[in-house]
Amino acid sequence: MSHLPGLELRREAPPLLGPLLSPFPLPAGSWHRQMLRSSLRFPITNSAGAPCKAAGRMNILAPVRRDRVLAELPQCLRKEAALHGHKDFHPRVTCACQEHRTGTVGFKISKVIVVGDLSVGKTCLINRFCKDTFDKNYKATIGVDFEMERFEVLGIPFSLQLWDTAGQERFKCIASTYYRGAQAIIIVFNLNDVASLEHTKQWLADALKENDPSSVLLFLVGSKKDLNTPAQYALMEKDALQVAQEMKAEYWAVSSLTGENVREFFFRVAALTFEANVLAELEKSGARRIGDVVCINSDDSNLYLTATKKKPTCCP
Repeated sequence: MSHLPGLELRREAPPLLGPLLSPFPLPAGSWHRQMLRSSLRFPITNSAGAPCKAAGRMNILAPVRRDRVLAELPQCLRKEAALHGHKDFHPRVTCACQEHRTGTVGFKISKVIVVGDLSVGKTCLINRFCKDTFDKNYKATIGVDFEMERFEVLGIPFSLQLWDTAGQERFKCIASTYYRGAQAIIIVFNLNDVASLEHTKQWLADALKENDPSSVLLFLVGSKKDLNTPAQYALMEKDALQVAQEMKAEYWAVSSLTGENVREFFFRVAALTFEANVLAELEKSGARRIGDVVCINSDDSNLYLTATKKKPTCCP
């Protein structure tokens, strides 16, 4: 991870990379050069190993690992606190992917911020998923760190930028400047610490000051599950489910030490964020589609009725 010791090191993404990279401010370092080196060695490919049609002229994104390919919607942990109850992707999303009508989603990088109290396990959670490692020597995050993860969802390349924010009060001002523009917010608490669960509401309030509550996905994650006895976990889960329902967030319990539910959780985050992106793209282009004919009827008060030449085959 690239450390950000202070706000003075903040800078914008290089203009050379254009819309293919995140418009969010990035910590200083050689990340963009590493990405360029990776692109020279590995062209953008799909799960079959073929070059992506939508890759364009600048292949600067890293290839998708085989274990980051999603063909189905990962299921929630508990139905009592889930963002969506359906078992499959939205039919419009599936249809759009089959017909390659996802617009610029394959080139976008979605921002995910991870917030929570000091030492609840935010960094360990990200490292377990991104690097499959667990460091027992605790080191507090200074300012903001981030990791980039590439996925392929329903055949479409998709990227998540995971922002690991500091839990210390003295770095809160620095970290909060990076909350803006998030498409998903992960609020982490310690399943062995009731106070950390109570503090999640304030962390959420701070994050929502910089984001539109109606357009962001919320996840409440209990960490260090391996330290709980079944009886202790049952009591804590009851309180956590209630908090998740009040937040309108999806609840998960994970262990970064053993890896329990970590992979499933981040796959769920990637899938739901991807689905939201595609639906938003379809909404933007929903009023007028290529192939539609505008019919003007002077006898009708609505002069902007549209008639589609060809009926859709799979979209509702």
